[in-house]
Amino acid sequence: MFYWLYEHFSMGGHGHVPILNLLRYLTFRTAMSIFTAQVIVVAMGSRFIRWMQAKQGKGQPIRAEGIQRHIVEKAGTPTMGGVMILAGLIVGTLLWADLTNVYIWALLLVTSGYGLLGFFDDYAKVTKHSSDGISGRMRLVLEAGIAMLAITLIILFGARPPQTPEILTSVSFPLFKFALLNLHWFYLLFGAFVIVGAANAVNFTDGLDGLATVPVMIAASAYGLIAYLVGNFIFANYLQLHFVPGVGEVAIYCGAMIGAGLGFLWYNAPPAKIFMGDTGALALGGGIGTVAVATRQEIVLAVIGGLFVAEALSVIIQVAWFKRTGRRIFLMAPIHHHFEKLGWSESTVVIRFWIVSIMLALLGLATLKLR
Repeated sequence: MFYWLYEHFSMGGHGHVPILNLLRYLTFRTAMSIFTAQVIVVAMGSRFIRWMQAKQGKGQPIRAEGIQRHIVEKAGTPTMGGVMILAGLIVGTLLWADLTNVYIWALLLVTSGYGLLGFFDDYAKVTKHSSDGISGRMRLVLEAGIAMLAITLIILFGARPPQTPEILTSVSFPLFKFALLNLHWFYLLFGAFVIVGAANAVNFTDGLDGLATVPVMIAASAYGLIAYLVGNFIFANYLQLHFVPGVGEVAIYCGAMIGAGLGFLWYNAPPAKIFMGDTGALALGGGIGTVAVATRQEIVLAVIGGLFVAEALSVIIQVAWFKRTGRRIFLMAPIHHHFEKLGWSESTVVIRFWIVSIMLALLGLATLKLR
């Protein structure tokens, strides 16, 4: 919205307003999106948490077969804190991004759509007093549909000179300068796999206080930088990346995600006063996946988001192996619970996983130069 004001007053013949020149700079608007999103989440936090406690009563159901101390320590903690995150993320993006940019609307579509699905899932859990929400198969179908719609918007309206339309349906490969695999409209399936996979991987990771929040902010920071570089012709050419005109605006969305995460961590730091729930986890994961698709750096997500990949794989492997042999590989899945079963304290697991996320993000960023 503020960017529209800049264009309206500075370029529409309504006189010169010097302070609006700051809105020309992507870095300034990204910084402001961080600040705005954080303030919104912190400001609404206490009242929203009290309201959720009054509405939910017993709070988020805790898995009976899970870590036993969680049943005692986390009982009564309300969920749906993702509503706070979404408020900061969406408002921060709308205020500071260029609203004529198709990438912004694709991101907001996935974020709000996945957030709504997560909200219905959380609502079902709270009302049924069960850790099971809506049907997993139905949720996956709806997630895939939302992701494909967002990708279709990008393909149809994302191309700008000197960009070739083919790049919007192609997959780039880290470490290779000019390698592109054009999937044509099959890219819808690939892109949906990336977005849906990222959403559910973050959801699996959200099992301890602050465990998912900080790695999401780390991934958003890495992809905010990637979006800025890929969307700038000079930097993209220097780093021998595929230039994607207009995708630099995605950095503002990433900034808002960082700010919303910081604001939520104020209340989610151990011991958490509220959980983000599927409302936040699905929305944040889907948003990160969509950013990877928009910047044409989908494969790098497996590195930057390696922690999320490990969490998801631990669940898949555990279930598949148990069905086949009747035995478990991990003491408990997702893998963060495995380490708790080994005797690690919750804070130890969380902080060490944060460190791993930072290392993986740096490794992922290194692939931009190693070509």
